[in-house]
Amino acid sequence: MAAAFLLCPRVALPLRRGCRLVVSCSASSSDAPGGVEFQGRVGFLGLGIMGAPMASNLIKAGCDVTVWNRTKSKCDPLLSLGAKFEASPARVASSCDVTFAMLADPESAAEVACGTNGAAEGMAPGKGYVDVSTVDDVTSKLIGERITSTGASFLEAPVSGSKKPAEDGLLIFLTAGDESLYKRVTPLLDVMGKSRFFLGDVGNGAAMKLVVNMIMGRYNKLHLFEFVLAYLLLRFINTLVPFFFY
Repeated sequence: MAAAFLLCPRVALPLRRGCRLVVSCSASSSDAPGGVEFQGRVGFLGLGIMGAPMASNLIKAGCDVTVWNRTKSKCDPLLSLGAKFEASPARVASSCDVTFAMLADPESAAEVACGTNGAAEGMAPGKGYVDVSTVDDVTSKLIGERITSTGASFLEAPVSGSKKPAEDGLLIFLTAGDESLYKRVTPLLDVMGKSRFFLGDVGNGAAMKLVVNMIMGRYNKLHLFEFVLAYLLLRFINTLVPFFFY
């Protein structure tokens, strides 16, 4: 069953309580001809070990990227590649159509999104906020509620992968939230990653990231990530997600 899942590029599965799982496995856009099929400006907040290479891949793919980081000097390598800079998350969000955030911890993610001069202050209807940080479901829902209160769309998209996959555009995105925003940013996710999964309501992505981390603590050395993730999604999604949230 897992093997069949890995061979299928897009599968929609029913979940409990009306949720729907969309599994999309795709190669990095760096292998696709014709550039990135995304019209608009892209913001990126947080240029640490993961954020910097992710933003760099977007710039190299031809995206119009505006960046922000608490330590401005970390923006300099991206600016040399052609990125623009804004002085606050609010100004990045205001100037961009879609804003990504990769922060170090839940507290930072919440502050950058919801605090003074945070991204939410620059959000408006038609804009989107994609949080790729690893946070708990409570924090993710808090951020989502603040973003959507502005009329903007929210997608949580925690990643599985470390610095090298981030550099190579081989991350795996576990997304949940606004499905229309998910579809809108799919070309950008494909630049930064090799696979993406849409898991329904906000919080489901955070839960699956926790489950994957627990499982991979045992299986990582055996290089069985794809098999384990597929097995979880196909066999246990109806048990695991309700276990964490209901």
